Amino acid sequence: MEYHTLIYTLQDGVATIILNRPEKMNALSTQMRAEIAYAVSEAGKTARVVVITGAGKAFCSGQDLGDRVSAANLDLERTLRDEYQPMLRAIVDCPVPTIAAVNGPAAGAGANLALAADVVIAAESAYFLQAFARIGLIPDAGGTYVLPRTMGTAKAMGAALFADKITASQADDWGMIWEAVPDAEFHAHWRARAAHLAQGPTAAYAAIKKVIRGSWDNSMDEQLTLEARQQGQCGKSRDFKEGVLAFTEKRAAQFEGR
Repeated sequence: MEYHTLIYTLQDGVATIILNRPEKMNALSTQMRAEIAYAVSEAGKTARVVVITGAGKAFCSGQDLGDRVSAANLDLERTLRDEYQPMLRAIVDCPVPTIAAVNGPAAGAGANLALAADVVIAAESAYFLQAFARIGLIPDAGGTYVLPRTMGTAKAMGAALFADKITASQADDWGMIWEAVPDAEFHAHWRARAAHLAQGPTAAYAAIKKVIRGSWDNSMDEQLTLEARQQGQCGKSRDFKEGVLAFTEKRAAQFEGR
């Protein structure tokens, strides 16, 4: 696919996807949703970590309400089912870790796009906004699923009803994201985090994603079974053997990702 709304790079195992519609605050058009889904799926085949960030001052302002393709046949149920769900599933199901590097405002579906990633790192000046009620809608793009699980029902309900801005620091304090980082350190910090994951035990990371995400829907017995099965597979990997050897030899492990 030729990208028109993204910038895609792959270097040293890190696939970086930059939402590139700065003049629209990186609002999600039909084309951008398709390109994100494709880029993440392709990155999962070759990269060891995927980073999604935004060009310009914003991360993503949500649905592009001026998108002529969407406006021509406005069916929100179809749009969510046929365009948003494939994009979100690509991120959630990606076999390698995904990082949302939130460089600026993340509003509406843009906020929930970020929250679909495994790890969210935000600049302190960034904020999250569940803006849907302002135009008579409910949080979508997975918001009603992720929000109560990350920040609790009370905070999720307030965020949805009042549509107030949630600062990066608040999001960090509430457990909504992994961390908020001073703006001056933001770009170097997320790059260092991505490089760390790109050098790590990729197969174990895939198992971590599976067991933690699976825990939301499992009973205790089901989770223990899943955990044991995944751990058994990790214990047969080259990376486990290398990790143990490196520990005994008191050196840094050199993981192959297998």
